[in-house]
Amino acid sequence: MDMEEQKPQETEGGQKDLENTVAKKTETSETADPETNRVSEKEETKESSSKEVLDEIDQENAEDAEDTENEKRHHIPFLDYHAMSMENLVGELQRLVKNEKVQAINKHVNSIKHEFDLKFQEFIEHKKEEFVAGGGNEIDFRYNSVTKRQFNEVYKEFREKRDTYYRNLEQQLKQNLENRLTLIEELKGLVNVEEDINTTYKNFKGIQEKWRNAGPIPRINYNDVWRTYHHHVEIFYDFLHLNRELRDLDFKHNLEEKIKLIERAEALQQESDLGKAFRELQTLHKIWKEEIGPVAKEQREDIWERFSAATKAMHTRRQEHFIALEASYGQNLDKKNEIIANIQEIAEKVANNHKEIQAQIRQVEALREQFFKAGKVPQKVNEETWSRFKESVRAFNRGKNNFYKGLKKDQHDNLEKKRKLLEIAESLKDSDDHHVATPEMKRIQNEWKKIGHVPRKYSDKIWKEFKEACNHYFNRLHAEKNAAHKEEYANFEAKNDCLERLKAFKLSGEKKTDLPKIKDFIAEWKGIGHVPYNKRHINGKFNKIIDALFKKLDVSRQESELLKYGDKIKQLAKAENNARAISNERTFIKRKINESKSEIRQLENNLLFFSNASETNPLVKEVHQNIARHKDALETWQTKLKNLNIMENKLAKGELEDEMAQSEEE
Repeated sequence: MDMEEQKPQETEGGQKDLENTVAKKTETSETADPETNRVSEKEETKESSSKEVLDEIDQENAEDAEDTENEKRHHIPFLDYHAMSMENLVGELQRLVKNEKVQAINKHVNSIKHEFDLKFQEFIEHKKEEFVAGGGNEIDFRYNSVTKRQFNEVYKEFREKRDTYYRNLEQQLKQNLENRLTLIEELKGLVNVEEDINTTYKNFKGIQEKWRNAGPIPRINYNDVWRTYHHHVEIFYDFLHLNRELRDLDFKHNLEEKIKLIERAEALQQESDLGKAFRELQTLHKIWKEEIGPVAKEQREDIWERFSAATKAMHTRRQEHFIALEASYGQNLDKKNEIIANIQEIAEKVANNHKEIQAQIRQVEALREQFFKAGKVPQKVNEETWSRFKESVRAFNRGKNNFYKGLKKDQHDNLEKKRKLLEIAESLKDSDDHHVATPEMKRIQNEWKKIGHVPRKYSDKIWKEFKEACNHYFNRLHAEKNAAHKEEYANFEAKNDCLERLKAFKLSGEKKTDLPKIKDFIAEWKGIGHVPYNKRHINGKFNKIIDALFKKLDVSRQESELLKYGDKIKQLAKAENNARAISNERTFIKRKINESKSEIRQLENNLLFFSNASETNPLVKEVHQNIARHKDALETWQTKLKNLNIMENKLAKGELEDEMAQSEEE
């Protein structure tokens, strides 16, 4: 049929017939006769299942269509937030907010917040119980959590970014929606326009092009707008007398493209990754809806049924997967019930001594960790399982707190005993009757050690006062004894003279000139013998000035330590029993090396607890700083041991004596 034959009737009656036909089609599609659409209960169930997966796909596509960046959320992994500590949850939230698009992480952030709130609630309830058990009034309870503060700061940053993003997006989405609705009106108007069919078809293609470039719209309107658009596209094809060749070419092209989509959808049955397969299916539906037009009327139902069947097959696979998951959730529930039972058993048999209770605390903490790592449980019992877990932990905490509440009475009794000993120490600290005072001071020191703990808020203060009183007495005693040692006081005078000259020493600014002079001061100082016990502080003053001079000369702490150590090596060589002195020094250095290595290992192990924490986390930064400090110390001690070994070898060969003699001549 040629173009002339395809023109619509331009009579008033013909136009009305066309309008009535469109109206009838629309009415029929929206209000079908219940009798003709009656289906069996089985078919209703299948239809409901199909609608469920189609609705899910439509909702996902609506969210992605609002902003293409939303699609990135599919590729951001959902971690096991339930198994994470509060600190690690904060670290993961920081990472997401810093590195990912805010519109792509909403579900991740909500999951993190849910888990953090549960854990923090449990934590704060535990702290409140401890506070009340310690004699506090519940209404006065306050707890300042650094972790909670950090979480709130990061979550606030997320909300501000999210609100700003959607504020900026909202206006553009509204405008795009208006543009699309206008295009739909233009499309509807095409069937009522009396013009050449070629012009009408050209206008139709123009509307299609504008539609493709009209931009994203609010997700809430997405599916309705697309359904309306396609409805009127089909009306245009079905009821406008187009040139068959043009229409059939369109239908043929669209059919070919939709068959390709169907074949891709059917092939997804072989994809092992269900998440990936469902995302691909979602993309296929999006292309079907947004990019490909209708097919011939007689093929529409068949082609959609085939595509729908592939979708239903994927839905069935997912349902089977979720059923299997639900079974694994049941196994997780069994594990968690067993853990809860173990905690309840401990709670019913709380120990009656500090050592055993501390062991029980570690047991409960380990069980808590196992609970969080046990995985998800069925949704219908999730809240009930969490409540039973919290109650079992709280039951143990109440028993533990009751024990320590009773223990506090004993601690107050111990406090009174220590106060009496402190009174004795204060009364004897200035005594000159050493024959009476000295044994008594030693007795009360031994008695102090036998008394148990006192309340923490008094512990440091009373110990400090007792220690100062005892030290005051024994410092006086040692000072009086040292008075007989004129040589030590002469040494003190010599060191004091050296110290005054060191204070007056001015750097020239030339390292080669100043460094030997400083080394001379160190050698002179090391050459002077011991000072009285109560005058040992002079050594600290000397070292402080030496360290300051080294710093001005840009000598590192390690280098300055080794320079000082060189003089100590010479003293060891000159000692009367130098072999024994060297052996003692080596033992001391090796112990320091082992201590440094042990500290480094412990700190590196501690870092494992922050595996998911941000590098900017204050606790993580502090651990790294401590590791660096201990590594520097380890290197210094290892160098000292090496220098000590070199000195011992030279001493054995007689080379060191020659070097020392030559140094003294110079």
